[in-house]
Amino acid sequence: MKIISSIDELRDQLRGQLRTAFVPTMGNLHEGHLSLMRLAKRHGDPVVASIFVNRLQFGPNEDFDKYPRTFASDVEKLEKEGVYVLFAPTEKDLYPEPQEFRVRPPDDLGNTLEGEFRPGFFAGVTTVVLKLFSCVQPSVAVFGKKDYQQLMIVRNMSKQFALPTTIVAAETFRAEDGLALSSRNMYLSTDERGEAPTLFKTLNQVAQEVRGGQLQIDSLEQQAMAELRTRGWKPDYISVRKRSNLQTPSAAELAEGEPLVVLTAAKLGETRLIDNLEI
Repeated sequence: MKIISSIDELRDQLRGQLRTAFVPTMGNLHEGHLSLMRLAKRHGDPVVASIFVNRLQFGPNEDFDKYPRTFASDVEKLEKEGVYVLFAPTEKDLYPEPQEFRVRPPDDLGNTLEGEFRPGFFAGVTTVVLKLFSCVQPSVAVFGKKDYQQLMIVRNMSKQFALPTTIVAAETFRAEDGLALSSRNMYLSTDERGEAPTLFKTLNQVAQEVRGGQLQIDSLEQQAMAELRTRGWKPDYISVRKRSNLQTPSAAELAEGEPLVVLTAAKLGETRLIDNLEI
């Protein structure tokens, strides 16, 4: 595996490759990330991964400085997966001058759910993804469904800018107890890790109610958040949305069987976890 930090060197290395499959990451790789690499292999060749902790998507009071960085072990894992190139730029490589041009998602998609609680987050994500796509020029890029809203935004961005990159969605990789794998899980204490699967169980309970014909979505969401609070969680949201555009479904759409997804973000101790479940 070649480890490259320079954009020019990366382009030289990949020149002439027409089926490149790309997996962007922020490092601290776990089995969920590695499952993305395996999916990428099925959709293209060679496989390129990136590791870059993107300052633009962190708010002023978020965990940019303490975000886990485990580069040496990440390299070992990627080598075992047969990744061809690891693009690992420094901030100076990727942002040699202040990134004054930004890509901002439309308000109805970018300012709801995660966008409401993390202002500017998605502008940081779309800006770095577009720049990484420009560097790698992939035919295919793989993103996980755990970051459901991010996946939708990247897919829509790629479509509207007519990028020659197909976005492939990977199913959420879970531990045996249902907890979605995340780099931030390492922040959890032993007791918190034992409690963490409750989040996915709560999503399942909401989904079962909706499948059973419950149309009072607001009360269902509020009840689920209240139950989390009684267990020591601090939920930002639990929300049932349409899969097509992440807008709130109408009563008629619920009755007609509109494809839905229930999404959540909640803090357990000092660790903020997100998850979702398609209904």
